[in-house]
Amino acid sequence: MEDFKTREPINKGWSGDRKYRVADESGVRYLLRVSDISQLETKQAEFNMMKQVATLDVPMCLPLEFGVCEEGVFSLQSWIDGVDAEDFIPDLSDTEQYKYGLEAGKILRKIHSLPAQKTQEDWEVRFNRKIDLKIKKYGECPLKYKNGQAFIDYINANRHLLKGRPQSYLHGDYHIGNMMVGTNRQLYIIDFNRNDYGDPWEEFNRIVWCAQKAPVFASGMVNGYFENDVPLEFFKLLALYISSNTLSSLYWAIPFGQSEVETMLKQADEILSWYNNMRDVIPTWYFKGCRD
Repeated sequence: MEDFKTREPINKGWSGDRKYRVADESGVRYLLRVSDISQLETKQAEFNMMKQVATLDVPMCLPLEFGVCEEGVFSLQSWIDGVDAEDFIPDLSDTEQYKYGLEAGKILRKIHSLPAQKTQEDWEVRFNRKIDLKIKKYGECPLKYKNGQAFIDYINANRHLLKGRPQSYLHGDYHIGNMMVGTNRQLYIIDFNRNDYGDPWEEFNRIVWCAQKAPVFASGMVNGYFENDVPLEFFKLLALYISSNTLSSLYWAIPFGQSEVETMLKQADEILSWYNNMRDVIPTWYFKGCRD
């Protein structure tokens, strides 16, 4: 890793990585991510997969250099000049929001074209184990949602949908909070640090954040991914994945303080309203085409 003329910390996001905006002698800026040396193998795999994603022409921070330094493990990536999508997109017209949503869906389809490792455990077995643990931990949690049982009942009634699901490479945290809009108005995908393999439809479990910020964008993302032909089975599985994620969000939030707890309580209420207490499988924010 070369010496940089400037190095400014970036204090955003939930990643354990230390992030910096750096610039070389010529003034060219880059994103520098530094992780603990214990993460060497994990970060090497992440960097290698980012290189594969980049070959698909996915707009992203391009992986440039990886290695070990005095501070730990580093990856150097191209810098994106722009703004956070979650701040920019909600202020646009419905038509513009929808177009960005379509683009996000098409980009995600590209990412999912990368196959899972052949050694991947069967998805039904793996995810049922996750579900069982989440239900157990939610049951032990001192806090509860007002109608948390609705999530559990929906999950248990629909576990059969996991059988035979295909698996692919996943971004791992795909939502509007991990996107940017460049000065060229291009949508960019950032933060691959939670990348994984699994059912590609599970990747939509974070669409809750998109629907809260910009529901028109969220609808566009679904329609763009499926080229406007969304199967009903997708919505059934999406409701299962969102239910599972919501259960774990409450006990996850407790160590981060009351503010995060309140966020998750409010989010659960909103999700239950979208799904009529999990009696409907298509959320109220979804629509098939753009509204002006």
